[in-house]
Amino acid sequence: MAVREIRVGNVIFGGAGVVLIAGPCSVENEEMTMLTAETVVKNGAGMLRGGSWKPRTSPYSFQGLGVEALKILRKASNEYSIPVVTEVMSIRQIEIASEYVDMLQVGARNMHNFSLLSEIGRSRMPVLLKRGFMATVEEWLLAAEYILKEGNESVVLCERGIRTFETWTRATLDISAVPLARNSLGLPVIVDPCHAAGRRDLILPLSLAAIGAGADGIMIEVHPDPDKALSDGGQSLSLEEFVLFAETIGAAPQSPCRLNEKNRR
Repeated sequence: MAVREIRVGNVIFGGAGVVLIAGPCSVENEEMTMLTAETVVKNGAGMLRGGSWKPRTSPYSFQGLGVEALKILRKASNEYSIPVVTEVMSIRQIEIASEYVDMLQVGARNMHNFSLLSEIGRSRMPVLLKRGFMATVEEWLLAAEYILKEGNESVVLCERGIRTFETWTRATLDISAVPLARNSLGLPVIVDPCHAAGRRDLILPLSLAAIGAGADGIMIEVHPDPDKALSDGGQSLSLEEFVLFAETIGAAPQSPCRLNEKNRR
């Protein structure tokens, strides 16, 4: 099955190249986010990622800056001409997030939130749908159908690892899911090796494996000082490590993204 091309700004998922998405797990402050954005853009990232609301296992962990984070992401987007993606956790967050970002992410914990999926479908915003960590490939694809049936065809799938009996990694990256999902619905599929591994030393080999399996993109967490990150520091690359990573996978500097003016603040 031919894979549909999904355009976000001037970035195309499902085209000839592999899209590199990079940025901090959480938007912690403006200085950190702008520094990270500058580095990833200069080294081949086509899209900036950053968490505004963070679904954490512990309610006492950092939960994100919310709307303040959205404003920081938009500033970075405007400054470095790069589209941005952030996760939404509830229906009420869709409208406000859509004013600032170019793509909405549905995280693994919300893959089965069918009301959220349907509402995002009606929003017509491009969406990045992560596979739930206990979901089969079929369940993941049916979750995508909740978005598609509302008339929103701008869906990119993200394999981020599933829960198995293995304890040496945070999750188990299901490489077979990449060609299975691409060939079943004809949607682009990217891979998030950071959440699969839970450790930075495995990010490069898992990324190369994903590219070899036909992934349309790779999403990487990057932080200026991972050891001091407020979330997911152990699976984030430092700025220096990201530069080497991008060189190794052959990432090329991106052309300036032509963002939709209605989304600029």
